[in-house]
Amino acid sequence: MSKPKIIFFDIDGTLIEKKKSITPKMLETLHALQDNGIMICIASGRPPVQLPKLGVDFDAYLTFNGSYCYNDQDIVFDNPLRQGDVLQMIQNAQKINRPLAVATKTRIAANGVDEDLKEYFAIGGTDLKVAPDFDVVVDQDTVYQIMVGCREKDYDRLVANTQNAKVTAWWDRAADIIPATGSKGVAIEKVLDYYQIPVSEAIAFGDGGNDIEMLKTVGHGVAMGNATDDVKEIADDICGSVQDDGIFTYCKKHNLI
Repeated sequence: MSKPKIIFFDIDGTLIEKKKSITPKMLETLHALQDNGIMICIASGRPPVQLPKLGVDFDAYLTFNGSYCYNDQDIVFDNPLRQGDVLQMIQNAQKINRPLAVATKTRIAANGVDEDLKEYFAIGGTDLKVAPDFDVVVDQDTVYQIMVGCREKDYDRLVANTQNAKVTAWWDRAADIIPATGSKGVAIEKVLDYYQIPVSEAIAFGDGGNDIEMLKTVGHGVAMGNATDDVKEIADDICGSVQDDGIFTYCKKHNLI
């Protein structure tokens, strides 16, 4: 493998185990990649306010499954949900008796909390509470992503009658809803264009269903050993699991660090 110019990392299940902190070996890997002249970027379904402190300054952040991308200097890509679609999906969720949470650049607001939604946010270390001003947030703020507890059979009903919305999911008990024109793959194309880096010189690591487009977009997509089967099927390569510091071992093997 030739040395890439940039690497994109999912967070949960890739950089860190769910509900855990980054390991010393993974942190060492990130610093070593930068020391080797390789840019490192977060590519996560998390909102900016939910990004964990990992002990390293990333070169760019792709948040909301790619709907809001930025670095220290610029907003690289800005792709929020349409307000009409947000209102429609609130109604759709009510019809299946599901509360949901909307995410803006600066906060998360929920109109209720059920067990699935509570556990979904707990994975990222957030104790979700009902927002008394939920309606105000929806009316006045820009919403980039909706998070809702559900099952796959509910996906079509959640986005019914919307103009530009789709479901992306990395867990079988909840879903993220983002613009239909967006994804981690779309965001990576925007970031690569911003930095003028060819696709062939980009690598990505991921483990969940919302990482599939990302792994298919870059020149070399690597699935974690703990990834779901559908992710492994489309990946160019498979490394060890997050529990075994699979990225560290992979980068060592291929002389990236």
